[in-house]
Amino acid sequence: MKLDDIHNVFFLGIGGIGMSALARWFMLQGRQVSGYDRTPTALTRQLEAEGMQIHFEDDIAHIPAVVLEDKEHTLVVYTPAIPKGHQEFDYLQAKCFTIKKRAEVLGIITQAYYTIAVAGTHGKTTTSSMIAHILKASGRACSAFLGGIATNYNSNLIWHSGEEKPVVVVEADEFDRSFLWLKPNVAVLTATDADHLDIYGKHESLLQSFQEFLQRVNPEGNIFLSQRAASGELLNAAGQLATTKIYAAGASADCRAENIRIEEGRFVFDYYGNGTTIPALSMPMPGFHNVENAVAAISVGLQLNLTEEQLRSALDSYKGVKRRFEYILDRPNIKFIDDYAHHPEEISAFLKSVRALFPTKKITAIFQPHLFSRTRDFAEGFSASLSLADEVILTEVYPARELPMEGVSSEMIFKNITSQEKQLIEMVHLPEQIRKGEFEVVLTIGAGDIDKQIPLIKKLLEEKYEG
Repeated sequence: MKLDDIHNVFFLGIGGIGMSALARWFMLQGRQVSGYDRTPTALTRQLEAEGMQIHFEDDIAHIPAVVLEDKEHTLVVYTPAIPKGHQEFDYLQAKCFTIKKRAEVLGIITQAYYTIAVAGTHGKTTTSSMIAHILKASGRACSAFLGGIATNYNSNLIWHSGEEKPVVVVEADEFDRSFLWLKPNVAVLTATDADHLDIYGKHESLLQSFQEFLQRVNPEGNIFLSQRAASGELLNAAGQLATTKIYAAGASADCRAENIRIEEGRFVFDYYGNGTTIPALSMPMPGFHNVENAVAAISVGLQLNLTEEQLRSALDSYKGVKRRFEYILDRPNIKFIDDYAHHPEEISAFLKSVRALFPTKKITAIFQPHLFSRTRDFAEGFSASLSLADEVILTEVYPARELPMEGVSSEMIFKNITSQEKQLIEMVHLPEQIRKGEFEVVLTIGAGDIDKQIPLIKKLLEEKYEG
């Protein structure tokens, strides 16, 4: 497939975070972009405002005529989340349209560019957006396909419009082994904890997939491997393929953060690595885990010959990603922070960082489990990590792409939570819980649709703690 021959791009699942970034890229390339999604969202409304034609009913009659009448110059892109029996997908497939997965298309696009790919079971969205921002803010030509909305750019696509060929930063997704379509020049691997066991079956298969990803890195390129991810097999595989460096926060490594402290509500640290020492770097985005993400981003920046001054200035101006340690309310008498964490390790890192920022305040964690399979596989881990909060409000499981599983529910997590206060409620009763509760630091956590509750929670907390 030659991208230059494509005039029309039709997306099945256009509202997905990865799909919408691709849709934006094709739109800015001057292609006609249209698509289907199950429900309208704030993101699909933005895409429509940018000129994309989107419909929300699975009906062949809604496929634009320009797509149906020009099969030769049309590309259909789909997400694995599209269910079996989808009428539009089946029709286009039967008519022999060019149909490709999102991941394959991303692989085709990036073949033409110097590519930095960030993989890992958590931390990849923040790390990839941080690398992209550091490059962009330092004056480098950079485009990026991100798995979240970068606050600095209010988009999941960072676009370079100049004549200079950009470096491309991509979030390399392990779900469905999508990242195996990429052939990066630089790879960052943030974490390899067990996850997506509904796809991989066992942790060993996931680790094997990460090993295959590292094997796709250009042999003359670079791999930055977090100390937590540096298991024997992965480390051996990386070391035989490309120049490999280990990075960490608060531990010995090739690239590391030391003297991590909190000053005036900010995480501050000293960077050591690549023959360089950079003292007293200040992070606007909180979190011990984000210090580690910053070490990776700085290390990549140094590899691309950025200066200390450029790195310091860029890091200071980085505003983070929507739903990653995002302050919704920041008042002296009430704090409200939202985070996308949906794995026990992510929740633990998030809560430990919040505790470091607010050691004397009551912390209330509102958590919506994501997927029945993940709840089943990590129930004990969820209980342990959530127990770091003083109070836990737990909701029912968000099923996403799954059907209910017999015997699997939020009760599996709830029964082993040891926090002083805990409640298990349906999401519909959350506003009532907010009205009657007493709070100091409120956290919403999860990858489902808990973010839809944020405006109402904010409003209720503002009314409750007025002034």
